[in-house]
Amino acid sequence: MNFPILSSLILLPLLGALFIFFSKSKSNTHLTSKYLALFVSFTNFILSLYLWYLFDPSTAEFQFLEEQSWIKGFINYKVGIDGISILFIILTAFITPLCVVSVNSTVKYRLKDFLVAILVMESLMIGVFCSLDLVIFYLFFEGGLIPMFLIIGIWGGERRVYSAFKFFLYTLLGSVLMLVAIISIYWFTGSTDITYLYNLGIDEKYQYLLWLAFFSSFAVKTPMWPVHTWLPDAHVEAPTAGSVLLAAILLKMAGYGFIRFSVGLFPVASEYFIPLIYILSLIAIIYTSLVALMQEDMKKLIAYSSVAHMGFVTLGIFTFTQQGLEGSIFQMISHGLVSAALFLSVGVIYERMHTRLISNYGGLVSVMPKYAIVLMVFTLGAVGLPGTSGFIGEFLILIGAFKKSFLVAAIASIGVILSAAYMLWLYKRVVFGEIKKNEIKKMPDLNRAEVLILSFLVLPIVFFGFYPEPLLNTTETSIENLIEMYNININSNLVENK
Repeated sequence: MNFPILSSLILLPLLGALFIFFSKSKSNTHLTSKYLALFVSFTNFILSLYLWYLFDPSTAEFQFLEEQSWIKGFINYKVGIDGISILFIILTAFITPLCVVSVNSTVKYRLKDFLVAILVMESLMIGVFCSLDLVIFYLFFEGGLIPMFLIIGIWGGERRVYSAFKFFLYTLLGSVLMLVAIISIYWFTGSTDITYLYNLGIDEKYQYLLWLAFFSSFAVKTPMWPVHTWLPDAHVEAPTAGSVLLAAILLKMAGYGFIRFSVGLFPVASEYFIPLIYILSLIAIIYTSLVALMQEDMKKLIAYSSVAHMGFVTLGIFTFTQQGLEGSIFQMISHGLVSAALFLSVGVIYERMHTRLISNYGGLVSVMPKYAIVLMVFTLGAVGLPGTSGFIGEFLILIGAFKKSFLVAAIASIGVILSAAYMLWLYKRVVFGEIKKNEIKKMPDLNRAEVLILSFLVLPIVFFGFYPEPLLNTTETSIENLIEMYNININSNLVENK
């Protein structure tokens, strides 16, 4: 195929953002900008589905390769996808138009600039999942911080400046070591081409420090305990669309990085640091679930639940089993859908009541029955009820964990119980009980735009809960190849040590 479909997916939102940014100010600019952003993002989503249609899941080779020399002899613009990366591209392209539709009621000023930031973020996030050069990956990976920093800092809540700088400093400082590691890899091997490095293999004596350098960046962005404290603040202060992008896509970039780089490039070091990952993942699952139980702010509760769910993801990745890795990818896709849905749901009632405190709600089922139904679906998806996408990912991860360690899997299983506790308790306090405030009696149910947005999220959460095959079939061959490469590297290392 000669058409540069991946570059088109990366550049189309960026071109749309530039067009919106330089458009002349008129009385109907906001409306025009929104329709243009929606058209661009929806077109990109259709293009991503076409990419999935063209994708061949029977091979583990990178497909739709594009390569162009950028800095001659040093950096090449190289992009391509396999079964691990394509689903994240589709998720990004799916979530973005929903964010664009949602801004009508959530962004009160500088709407045009906000839409520009969203489209630029989409370009950068898709670039992360396409990159097959370490330097290009790093530029996309870190570039995504800038529009998110602006989204929180300009359109956020009262403590937006503090939260924006905390988000930026945590995530940027974690990535400085990764940049040093990338320069070191080029120094050792003479290349930053990921496919070349996969075939070459990196010397074991360098792997441990390089793994820790990449880990310093991915752990912050996942986020893993104890470097997770920026996330609740960022979520609470970010506007609804910002929280959706942060939870649904930005966190997944680090999970993807663990699979693509930590496991793919440094298998010996990954094997060595398994106990560290298990300990941090289990603490994240149990500790942040308990913290979530104590929250009075709905956004903060969902933010802490995200840390717990990403703890399952890192646990599954480092089981190095087919079920664990497939479950981790499935869990990231599912969490992207469910977390986006939950933050949008909180935004719906926040726009009506202007408070996120759980204690101010109660009895919504009486005045907002449609809202109560869709929120129930999203809550059950977060809990991991069979029949929702949340169940498939957690189930596969726990199977992979049981294969490696009964104790680790048993402790992780407690997190499933705790997630049911804090999510169902949240639902009970918000939806059921007596109506505590007169303002609630006047709250209108979901309007057409809200029904449209939330319905688009209900469908995949339920569909993939009953029929996960499309996602699992897409990732299967690539994961089998990754595990095979991993085992070959570990076994050859054991032979050399003997």
